Amino acid sequence: MQVEQIPVGAFEMNCYIAAPDKENKCLIIDPGDEPERIISYVENRQLIPDRILLTHCHIDHARRAAEIQKHFNIPLYAGEADVPLLESLNEQAALFGMGRTELPEINYFFDDGEEFSAAGFSFKVLHTPGHSPGSFCVHIDNRVFVGDVLFYDSIGRTDLYGGSYPMLMQSINEKLLVLPDETIVYPGHGPATTIGREKQNNPFLNPAHMPLT
Repeated sequence: MQVEQIPVGAFEMNCYIAAPDKENKCLIIDPGDEPERIISYVENRQLIPDRILLTHCHIDHARRAAEIQKHFNIPLYAGEADVPLLESLNEQAALFGMGRTELPEINYFFDDGEEFSAAGFSFKVLHTPGHSPGSFCVHIDNRVFVGDVLFYDSIGRTDLYGGSYPMLMQSINEKLLVLPDETIVYPGHGPATTIGREKQNNPFLNPAHMPLT
């Protein structure tokens, strides 16, 4: 499995292109900005996108997804509880001085624990609310794309629309930390990590690593 991390936009959000080793199909995960870069990467490597997966619908993850969707004429999957966020993308953009964009169309709503076969992969989606109501993680083999739920040494913020710290911690503990320690974690911002590393070193998950005050 090949995974390309493409940090895009002012928020340096990680868009991911995931492709099987022996096929030219791919999944595009969170194409939130700089669609020309994403399109160029895909086409230069002669990949055939199968569908777009949104881990959640905050502005940095979803704002420019419609351009990718139209260019490749592929369906977009996301969590239904994040529809209000998707519908407010241009209002979110205005708060940051960004221009209006066309809203993407969600063609399919994820269900917790649902399994799919697409782009040469078999993968499962995990509903992980807390950062946003309709946040989902995408689990493929020994890798999991977590959006803004879990980071290297940190966790997602919970002070935005629909956020909940107790719900986020429940999602992390019940959906992510039960995965094998060697599972590679691809977050929406910053470097990749593993489940085992975060269990041991993340100060939000392991009190032994809380900074001294």
